[in-house]
Amino acid sequence: MLHCSFCGRSRDEVKILIAGQEGHICENCVEHAQEIIAQELLLRNEATTSNFKLNVKKPVEIKRFLDEYIIGQDEAKKVLAVAVYNHYKRLKQKTESEIEIEKSNIVMVGETGTGKTLLAKTIARLLNVPFAIVDATVFTEAGYVGEDVESTISRLLQAADFDVDAAERGIIFIDEIDKISRKSDNPSITRDVSGEGVQQGLLKILEGTVSNVPPQGGRKHPDQKYIQVNTANILFIVGGAFEGIDRMIERRIATQAIGFKSETGDNYDHENLYQYVSAADLRSYGLIPEIIGRLPVLTHLNPLSKNSLKRILTEPKNALIRQYKRLFELEGHTIDFAEEAIDAIVDHAFESKLGARGLRGICEAVMLDLMYDAPEGNKEHIVVDAGFVTKYLKKEKNKLKVA
Repeated sequence: MLHCSFCGRSRDEVKILIAGQEGHICENCVEHAQEIIAQELLLRNEATTSNFKLNVKKPVEIKRFLDEYIIGQDEAKKVLAVAVYNHYKRLKQKTESEIEIEKSNIVMVGETGTGKTLLAKTIARLLNVPFAIVDATVFTEAGYVGEDVESTISRLLQAADFDVDAAERGIIFIDEIDKISRKSDNPSITRDVSGEGVQQGLLKILEGTVSNVPPQGGRKHPDQKYIQVNTANILFIVGGAFEGIDRMIERRIATQAIGFKSETGDNYDHENLYQYVSAADLRSYGLIPEIIGRLPVLTHLNPLSKNSLKRILTEPKNALIRQYKRLFELEGHTIDFAEEAIDAIVDHAFESKLGARGLRGICEAVMLDLMYDAPEGNKEHIVVDAGFVTKYLKKEKNKLKVA
């Protein structure tokens, strides 16, 4: 007696019985199998479809958000806000349009500790997009020991939890771009494997190409499976201190001022030469013209004054003073900083010429013993005065004033 191999019904109980090599299946089981296949395919499609949604803000909203976390640098904030807004507006345009808007990668020039990395981080937090920070100092030309330029895409892919669609709309911040500058204008018999060769490797990635990325990062192997990522819609922000470029800028400005009909060459701001930076200065510093052309948006960050350092220490949402107050609150204590103590910290940071990054190290040195004793201490209210700060900076005995 013939029967269905799935449900066990006999030939007389079904309308159609389809024969196979070693069994049979009825029309009822075929219908159930079709429903199971449809549900399985639907689940797989939902699992592979990206849930990434773009959160585009207007330039005014972007700058207002940056103002909450970063003090000063209004010019750089405006440039970044407009460039980021245009980039993501470009991603949302209809593909049927005849006019194709090209992306505008950004290069930031400024002294160390002025906020280049913090600007990029804060913008990525606002837009809720995958964001990766990479250091250009580890890059070497393909085939040499070190990281290839494709490792930048691998970092972004990991930040996006391997969601390719989200990664293709992310932001990559390449720090220390000045460290891969051309070492000299004269040709050499040796290869510049961490300078001009890396710049040439970055050209296609900055402009837009389909990059083969190793899933787990690291070196490429012939038998390894790759993930293909299109970099055409990835926004690249590069930054660097460009140590010594201020002298190039001053030399260029002074040279232009020479002549019978020229104005005096002393009509520029000697304290902030970065505001006069141009693409020609970047080329003189050692960036090749091809990479400068792929970084069309050029902005600068102003050096930090004492007033700016003081505002950085106290005003932003995550200011260092607020962080220490929160740390002591968790231990059941309150702490206040006298105005003179803050001024002493700022003066020491300004003299060290480390920018805002130097504030953290100074505060950690000053607060070390207080944080060490806080879990066991009985003092509920602590006041840090100028004498306390000065003695710690000079590595002398501490003096604590309890209110």
